Amino acid sequence: MKSLNALIFAVAILTGTGALAHSDEYLDTQKTPNGGQLRMAGVYHFELVVARDSKEAKDNPVVVYVTDHAGTKVSTVGAGGTVTLLGGKAKASVKLAPDGDNRLKGVGKYASTPDLKAVVTVTMSGKPAEQARFTPLAVTKTVAAAADAHTDHKH
Repeated sequence: MKSLNALIFAVAILTGTGALAHSDEYLDTQKTPNGGQLRMAGVYHFELVVARDSKEAKDNPVVVYVTDHAGTKVSTVGAGGTVTLLGGKAKASVKLAPDGDNRLKGVGKYASTPDLKAVVTVTMSGKPAEQARFTPLAVTKTVAAAADAHTDHKH
């Protein structure tokens, strides 16, 4: 029986099945290198960074960092993509272009609202497109719970 379990585990790793995948809830608990929100997209992790202080819709940067599941930077040379931002009744589409190392960057007209949602589609050079959904400015329950846990400390 142990060898059967080992075989199933090995097949899951080799075939890349979702059995070992990180959930959005888990990724929301992870500290990201650039302060954005992290999502899994196929064999990649995308970290989306948007403006946090734009009260009104105006041209703001949008950056997507690409890493593998171990957090190692993946080159974005030859890659491209789009980010569709939805906030309230407003919708913006942002074209992404390589911007050094493992970054894709673009500019779009949006406001930094808690209900902001984003759909990121990235096509790495020679690979099929990968997509991930984000709520980049929403406060997660895990983060909020961690903050609440520290309110009883005296400074």
